[in-house]
Amino acid sequence: MDATMYLPLHFNEPRVDVLHKLIEEHPLGILFTCSKEGMGANHIPFLLDSGQGLLGTLHCHVARANRVWQDVADGDGVLVVFRAADAYVTPTWYPSKRETGQQVPTWNYMVAHAEGKVRIRDDERYVRGMVARLTRFHEAKREAPWKMTHAPKQYIDDIVKAIVGLEIEITKLIGKSKLGQDDSIRDMRGAGLGLKAQGDVLLGEAMITRAHKDRQT
Repeated sequence: MDATMYLPLHFNEPRVDVLHKLIEEHPLGILFTCSKEGMGANHIPFLLDSGQGLLGTLHCHVARANRVWQDVADGDGVLVVFRAADAYVTPTWYPSKRETGQQVPTWNYMVAHAEGKVRIRDDERYVRGMVARLTRFHEAKREAPWKMTHAPKQYIDDIVKAIVGLEIEITKLIGKSKLGQDDSIRDMRGAGLGLKAQGDVLLGEAMITRAHKDRQT
């Protein structure tokens, strides 16, 4: 699959470490596939191994009843989209709007697109290990982390048999951070403060940080 995204240069986020962090902190991706059955889109939590391959490798599992693992073959191209944050931006947050009225609403966001080649991993050892790693990752910050051993062995065995693993070697990683870079620094900061005030903290902080960075350059 060769996918494209409209990406003005000033919205481009090319840093692999930044995009890896986005994926790790927002691991629910949309897996897009294309087969003889047509287009497919599945919402799946992924585990990123940043050290496997040049751009990292994504691991996940799907229900055996989900045809996605049968609609693709080893080596097929797929696309996974990860979204960190998005929000509507009102012109009332821009200082320039109050002076000239020359502003319109927009929508800002931060996303990562990971293109890669899929490999079907229909083997119990892989699936069990991947589920264990995924669980440890998400339970790590909990006061009393849940472990697979907390459930009856036969129950876990049955669950593992009911899922299939997918491994995606990332071949292209594209990032887009639309933070108001086409506005003035004060308008970018004003919108960022407005977003923070209404609870969109992640996106608001990113816009304020970008405005501060642009002021220094």
